[in-house]
Amino acid sequence: MAEARRVRAVELFEGGVSSAEIARAVGVCAESVRRWRRVWEKGGASALRRRAATGRPPKLDDAQVEMVRVALEQGAQAHGFEADLWTLERVGVVVERVTGVVLSRASVWRLLTGRLGWSLQRPERRAVERDESEIARWIAHEWPRIKKGL
Repeated sequence: MAEARRVRAVELFEGGVSSAEIARAVGVCAESVRRWRRVWEKGGASALRRRAATGRPPKLDDAQVEMVRVALEQGAQAHGFEADLWTLERVGVVVERVTGVVLSRASVWRLLTGRLGWSLQRPERRAVERDESEIARWIAHEWPRIKKGL
């Protein structure tokens, strides 16, 4: 979207249109258009093209992320953990085992949410021994009796 605006602005620059008119046409402030014009005059249309993201490259490449995804889908117990529940620490251990790369908790979170598309899931706090029929019976018979006594 932003690059499309700049490309349109370049077409209008080449047509001799004023900065104010270009700003109205592409929906930005005149100062942005003046800045784009200076960049365009120095480096041409290619100087206004979108550039690749800068910053530190990710520690895991796409193949490693896929290996981690496959490992995590096996479940926590398959990796020797007592409960089948993933925590950031457990995922970090699996990432290190599978790829040999050590990630911080924050990096594990970004891996899970950003690159794998997972979200936070909290387990239900419900007793395993729960007897739904006994609960229904209690609510239907015992609770009204207790309530009447109040």
